[in-house]
Amino acid sequence: MSPLRSMDGGTRLPESHGSLARGVPPSAPGTIFTLTLAGGIALGSGEGREVIFGRNRPDVHVCLGEDDLRVSRRHGSLVHRDRQWWLHNTGRLPIRLPGARLLFGNEEPVPLAEGYTPLFVRGSNEREHLLEVYVAGADGRRPAPRHEDVTRPPRMWALDEDERLALIVLGQRYLLHEPRPQPLSWHVAAAQLAELRPDAGWTRKKVEHLVLGVRNRLSAGGVAGLTRAEIGEPVGNALNHNLIRELLLSTTLVPPDLAVLDEPPVRGEARP
Repeated sequence: MSPLRSMDGGTRLPESHGSLARGVPPSAPGTIFTLTLAGGIALGSGEGREVIFGRNRPDVHVCLGEDDLRVSRRHGSLVHRDRQWWLHNTGRLPIRLPGARLLFGNEEPVPLAEGYTPLFVRGSNEREHLLEVYVAGADGRRPAPRHEDVTRPPRMWALDEDERLALIVLGQRYLLHEPRPQPLSWHVAAAQLAELRPDAGWTRKKVEHLVLGVRNRLSAGGVAGLTRAEIGEPVGNALNHNLIRELLLSTTLVPPDLAVLDEPPVRGEARP
């Protein structure tokens, strides 16, 4: 039996429906809204209820990437169980969740939080197919507009002069918006810092020590992914990558900071 005929109580969302990121109409708590370029569906909660999505329009509730053969005919589903909606991947390609989390086929399902969740499937020729999901919260309403409220600034992290300079050098590829950036190696970063501040005693060990101190401080402040215990072996560049990403997302470091790399060398006494 086609899932389109077996669904009970669902409401179709047309292709012209606005993005779910703007919220949803007042709805019963737990109602799930799903939307792609081909339209979508809203469905109330209930044990065992399911929304199937994928390329094969006649055999799914929500069509995703119907002209892209990289997307599976039934790529995944959203199932209500134990008073929560769960994302299942039944396709060949992973589904990307917020925070760069990847859900692969036949992995354990992931629970969805209330509110808006964008899901992506990477198809042919770098195409990204978006499935928007919104789970109505306990009060069943979208967040109230807050047009005149003061903007809440991001949490910026305090860095001293040496820490800031070292991290600008270490993370310059990110600040330059290079594709797939990676931190500089300790050796290369130390050599560039020694050129910028010839008398400051920059060495590989000094750079590593300063950056380790910043990682530990941010980890204690609640930032995830900055310790070996969290990442596991082999660590590679993951710890510094996560650190630099956090500094950019919090606007602690911004592209104009790169101007310091073009300044003439500054001489002075080495710091202890």
